[in-house]
Amino acid sequence: MKTNLRLHLLIAAACGLAGCAGVAATKTAVQEHTKPAASFRPTNFVGERSLSPALLRVVVLPVHGGQFVPPETCEYLDPIFTTALEQQERFEVVTLSREECGKSFGASDIASTDSLPADFLSRLGAEYGAQGVMFVDITAFDPYRPLTLGIRAKLAAVADRHLIWSFDDVFCCLNPGVVGGLRRYYSKNSQPGAPVDLSSDDLVSPRRFALYAADTAFETLPKR
Repeated sequence: MKTNLRLHLLIAAACGLAGCAGVAATKTAVQEHTKPAASFRPTNFVGERSLSPALLRVVVLPVHGGQFVPPETCEYLDPIFTTALEQQERFEVVTLSREECGKSFGASDIASTDSLPADFLSRLGAEYGAQGVMFVDITAFDPYRPLTLGIRAKLAAVADRHLIWSFDDVFCCLNPGVVGGLRRYYSKNSQPGAPVDLSSDDLVSPRRFALYAADTAFETLPKR
């Protein structure tokens, strides 16, 4: 009788250990599955190793949307890209308004791929006391799910017209790395002690997405 009781106790203990191991394995699997994806890191960019000490001020042109973005949306994006560039603190940022761009150059915005007047950069440099000009083009755009924003940006030197930096990539919420990067961006930039809404609906607002994408793009600028 004692032998049978001892055998039953041993079997029960073994089953309990197996159950704990199964729960632990399941928990680990769930944690691995729900672990945030690594943040998206753009790779399609080139630039100088470091910014010249002489590059102190940059003129940012109005965002060019071409066939992808209507003019009113481009106007909405203008301050978003300006803010993201200012937050990098690489140089002083000044803006060319759409009105001034139209008066001076005959168009409210100018693409980085447009044929530019020979004196285009030098005029901007003289009028704004700038050593560089930043072009921003939107190459893909979808304000609905899945949010998509393609950015082509170029930083050109006023003095000799050479490219200091260029970037061309697409951010899309179908990419888990983009979603992970978006969450980390707003967690990092929230005010201390302030609640951060990281719900899916809030994270995929077009404005928040554009701020994240612009910041991530400009992060690839050369350092000083």
